[in-house]
Amino acid sequence: MSDVMNAQHILVDHEYEAQDLIKKLNEGESFEKLAEDFSNCPSGKQGGNLGEFRKGMMVPAFEKAVLGLQVGEVSAPVKTQFGYHLIKRLG
Repeated sequence: MSDVMNAQHILVDHEYEAQDLIKKLNEGESFEKLAEDFSNCPSGKQGGNLGEFRKGMMVPAFEKAVLGLQVGEVSAPVKTQFGYHLIKRLG
């Protein structure tokens, strides 16, 4: 199995913001649009796309969350030193 992963994320400062974004996703809003509108990460301008990365390139909590997702699945809020992430696995 390849150790290359691909994911999008939305980074916000507070867990309640991440929970609000989950509600918006469940109501049918696109992950990409929400990333563009709300993410604190520069990747938000690309719909949250982080491109390909390998094990060890991301902080442990983020990497663990990605590894636990099926392709197309979105995580619950994941706390790191950067804030709260919603992560969508692309590959």
